[in-house]
Amino acid sequence: MDTTLVVYNSLNGKKEIFKSILPNNVGMYVCGPTVYSNVHLGNCRTFISFDLIFRYLKHLGYKVRYVRNITDAGHLENDADEGEDRIAKKARLESIEPMEVVQRYTLDFRDTMAEFNALAPSIEPTATGHIVEQIELIKEIMAQGYAYEINGSVYFDVIKFNDDIPYGKLSGRKIEDLIHNTRTLDGQSDKKNPQDFALWKKAEPVHIMRWPSPWSEGFPGWHLECTAMSTKYLGKQFDIHGGGMDLKFPHHECEIAQAESINKKAPVNYWLHANMLTLNGKKMAKSTGNNILPGEMFSGENSIFKKAFSPMAVRFFMLQAHYRSIVDLSETALEASEKGFHRLQEGISKLEALPTSPESSDFHITVWQNKCYAAMNDDFNSPLLIAHLFDAVKYINAVSNGLQQISKTDLAGLSKLMNVFFFDVLGLLNTNKKQGENGNKQLEGALQLIVELRNNARAAKDFQTSDLIRDSLSNLNIQINDTSEGSTFKIN
Repeated sequence: MDTTLVVYNSLNGKKEIFKSILPNNVGMYVCGPTVYSNVHLGNCRTFISFDLIFRYLKHLGYKVRYVRNITDAGHLENDADEGEDRIAKKARLESIEPMEVVQRYTLDFRDTMAEFNALAPSIEPTATGHIVEQIELIKEIMAQGYAYEINGSVYFDVIKFNDDIPYGKLSGRKIEDLIHNTRTLDGQSDKKNPQDFALWKKAEPVHIMRWPSPWSEGFPGWHLECTAMSTKYLGKQFDIHGGGMDLKFPHHECEIAQAESINKKAPVNYWLHANMLTLNGKKMAKSTGNNILPGEMFSGENSIFKKAFSPMAVRFFMLQAHYRSIVDLSETALEASEKGFHRLQEGISKLEALPTSPESSDFHITVWQNKCYAAMNDDFNSPLLIAHLFDAVKYINAVSNGLQQISKTDLAGLSKLMNVFFFDVLGLLNTNKKQGENGNKQLEGALQLIVELRNNARAAKDFQTSDLIRDSLSNLNIQINDTSEGSTFKIN
């Protein structure tokens, strides 16, 4: 079995064979959330994508140090180093301490990711916990001549840096184009050039979040935080840096410049970027109302979808698209994914009771296994892996119905692999089993009572009530089957 892993490197715009700096060890940094509001589904998609990558690297036998930060200061309202700190603004609007905002939404983020069964990172550092490291980093950049201080704020000199080391290698943007497309400074900014970005900002009198530094009481720049935390825990050069596609420029571009200005070498070997999630064909935005929070999906308490969708159904939906592709969230797509997810679960649940034969039929376990690994080794192609899992379920159902055969050895191998890919790699949970462990008998009893009430309604020719019960159950993916011997139900 070929275990050569190939990843798409955003730095070069092509797939490359993955080779870690240290044998059998991987250092991976992923830009985490800015905790000033409830985590939205677009963010969740990014972190679920890197949870898949984390899980698969571990499955391949790598010892992975996965660092995902919490941005709890320094992220201003826009990327031009202008506006109010997002967390401080939320605190001001709600008349609470900034760290109350941080605590509330950090817990929301962790709880939501736990609902999605995402593994916790190895280290989850905060920006405010690394102020000292950021100040020292600024000193080093200034010593190299790539930063300047004006009126208590420190800025990275992009033009000077570009004279020595090309700026824009990740996004493919040329400094000449950036200069041409940028408005001239209006005299209100301390920057020498519009392209320069803040390493340290002097706090205005109204700014709540501030720390002492050699230049002023102020706060660190957003881009600096990730450079400080990634290099502290993963070193000056590490394997993988990930995040959403929207962070490629300017955030990740600035991270590269900061690190290269000091170390004179690329800080990261492989840049991986997850693409965006849209809703009903449009960009998600709170301002337009085209937005939904994870909890609203799980509870069904929203005005966008007619029914609730479980965390595992949503996770499965996201994994059915490649992490680098745009995926659109819609009721039709979610319902299709939900049915597919249940079909996989049912197939796995049949494995224990499958009858065995001396030999297997046409389904070749080794060939199928190689296809599954080939899919994941090709830049973590989860949709192709899932397609192969459905092929296996088709075979399982055929064996269960007596149409094909499976040997005892092949059954053991297939059972192990289905569990590995479904639970360990894709990170899915068997919700049917969980439901059974937590009162499935009570659920079946309640449903049987509802079916009996419907039978009574049919006998009394109260077809309006009978149809209402049938349709309502159908909306919950519970199918009523009417036969000459009575009615039965099936949970899809």
